[in-house]
Amino acid sequence: MASSLKTSVLRMPLTGLVRSSQKASFSTLRPASCLSASPFRPQCFTPVVAKTFSRAYADKPQSTELPPLDWNSFFKLRVSRRRYQLLFSITNGLFAGGAGAVFLSTGLAEPIISQIPLDPFMTLGLMTLAFSGLGWLSGPSVGNQVFYLLNRQWKKQMTQKEAQFFERIKKHRVDPTNSSASNPGKFSSR
Repeated sequence: MASSLKTSVLRMPLTGLVRSSQKASFSTLRPASCLSASPFRPQCFTPVVAKTFSRAYADKPQSTELPPLDWNSFFKLRVSRRRYQLLFSITNGLFAGGAGAVFLSTGLAEPIISQIPLDPFMTLGLMTLAFSGLGWLSGPSVGNQVFYLLNRQWKKQMTQKEAQFFERIKKHRVDPTNSSASNPGKFSSR
């Protein structure tokens, strides 16, 4: 069946394909010499569809510049990003804990459990909790990636604003030597 479809497409005249396009002009048709027995001439290799496609979309503006990100929008996006991270921390913790419990119930961890001098049920519980903790810790990374995947148009501006934000925090930070008793910077007796 594939060969009959191939031969029917190859036998279709070129003018039928080009004339069905709304924006195609008749000057993009290949010369009649290309339809002869030897179509391997340089003038026969001009891309008909590429010319039509580029002409159809040339008049549309290509710049889709976003307005600059203001501080209020930046902080709203940060809150949204943190919520994504928290959501993925919770779900990753639950799924990793469940997967760890299923893994430990298969009995593959028996050599490790026998070496720990605790009750086996306590050891299994602690190991399941450790799996959940690893899932919880992987949540912000996954949430961050999902957030930037959904808001990729703001990623560049958010990283720039974040750098400005942390630079401002660093610039206006209070000197810790005056407020900390454990910091020997100013109050040292040397």
